Amino acid sequence: MALLALTDFIFLVLAVFLLKQLFSTRPPAPYPPGPKALPLIGNVLDMPTEQEWKTFSKWGQVWGDFMSLNVLGQTLIILNSSKLAIEMLDRKSSIYSDRPFLMMAGEIVGWKDTLALTPYGDRFRSIRKMFHGAIGTKSSIARYLPVEQRETAKFLKRVLNAPHAIADHIRWTAGSIILELAYGYKVKEESDPIVNVVDQATEQFSLATAPGAFLVDVIPALRHVPEWLPGADWKKKAASWSRTLTDMVNVPLDFVQRQMAAGVAAPSITQSLLENPELTAEERSTIKWAAASLYSGGADTTVSAIYTFYLAMTLYPEVQRKAQAEIDAVVGNDRLPNHQDRQHLPYVEALVKEVLRWNPVTPLGVPHRVTEDDVHEGYYIPKGSVVITNIWQILHDPRTYSDALEFNPSRFLGAQPEQDPRSFCFGFGRRVCPGMKLADASIFISCAMSLAVFDIAKAVDACGAVLEPTVDYTSGTISHPKPFPCSIKARSLKAEALIRSAE
Repeated sequence: MALLALTDFIFLVLAVFLLKQLFSTRPPAPYPPGPKALPLIGNVLDMPTEQEWKTFSKWGQVWGDFMSLNVLGQTLIILNSSKLAIEMLDRKSSIYSDRPFLMMAGEIVGWKDTLALTPYGDRFRSIRKMFHGAIGTKSSIARYLPVEQRETAKFLKRVLNAPHAIADHIRWTAGSIILELAYGYKVKEESDPIVNVVDQATEQFSLATAPGAFLVDVIPALRHVPEWLPGADWKKKAASWSRTLTDMVNVPLDFVQRQMAAGVAAPSITQSLLENPELTAEERSTIKWAAASLYSGGADTTVSAIYTFYLAMTLYPEVQRKAQAEIDAVVGNDRLPNHQDRQHLPYVEALVKEVLRWNPVTPLGVPHRVTEDDVHEGYYIPKGSVVITNIWQILHDPRTYSDALEFNPSRFLGAQPEQDPRSFCFGFGRRVCPGMKLADASIFISCAMSLAVFDIAKAVDACGAVLEPTVDYTSGTISHPKPFPCSIKARSLKAEALIRSAE
């Protein structure tokens, strides 16, 4: 009986969609091409369930860079080229800067208050303004570089002592840096509750915002289905994820407020914003979610990129040797590289760009939503369409990048360097990631310091057989390399001594 009630409810909602389609007015231009849609359900059965960016890339070979899908009445626009992304999301940013309404991630779990999912408007602009003042310029970033260098030096020690746990060390260090900058909080050397809860929350955000992951995003009325009905297990998951998000937002904020009340708060972005005694309740809420946005977005971006660096160095030893030779010539062997060395390390700089290009952290970005009807290149994009930019395809487009599947930093050097991937990998228009400068600095110092003291290579098993890593990435909005075997050793006794003596 319960199953019948759920089925009846779904068919009722689908009938409403069908009636809406039957009585809709004729569009002023054709929709962009795409897979043939079925009556009523559209392209629901076509939607990929993992690594969607690769499916969209394959479809692009058939239907071109500009595609459309219909999922139960919702129009999805897929952009497979930088030209289209720039023309639409950058040059028409006034109507392409909104976020789609995501019932699961945004409304039910609660991520709608973070910068990533905040609708375009006054609140969005307020958070962006806070970010710009704190981490939006070179001068504002400069004050945080010593923290990055100190925590990365600690990272080297952890890796030296337990190289098999490289993924955990990367995540720990990224969390340490962002938590100190955002809240003045120094993480515990062992398991830290705040780092752990943020790790859980950001992983859940990635899963909750993946295109097509939850039917309730397409049929919002499903949120009223009771938990006990068959097929409604997602509601229990949503409730658990919401509790995790609440902890992620409130626990570090409470720490700052207690420290401020006691007069012992360390300098941080949140502390500086909360110092104003005339803040309204709304402004305090904005500060709370702005700080949470900095941590939940910035840390996970850095984690994925640095893990990709270790995977690339495992697979491309000749690139590693070339970068190490440059560091040895410029920095020497008596100290670790620092941010001031960056301008003198062009190959390492190119390597950082290639890390960001080779397997982008957010292969599809976060979807945009168009707020007005538009006609672009003769195709109709109706108001409310969800626009997905296939950043992975843009960064592997053979028209822009030669041998795009290969990891080759040299593509960014010479008389005719290829396009800097940072123009694309951090988003488009008014939705460009505000923490991009901080993330870029973190990735550089991690790569440079690691190259200076470690040799990263393929691991071998007990019988001496080489363990070949697989280039495979998780699905979701934020994509990470799947665990892979590798060997990490100090380059020399001098390098080991340098690691152990570094502060």
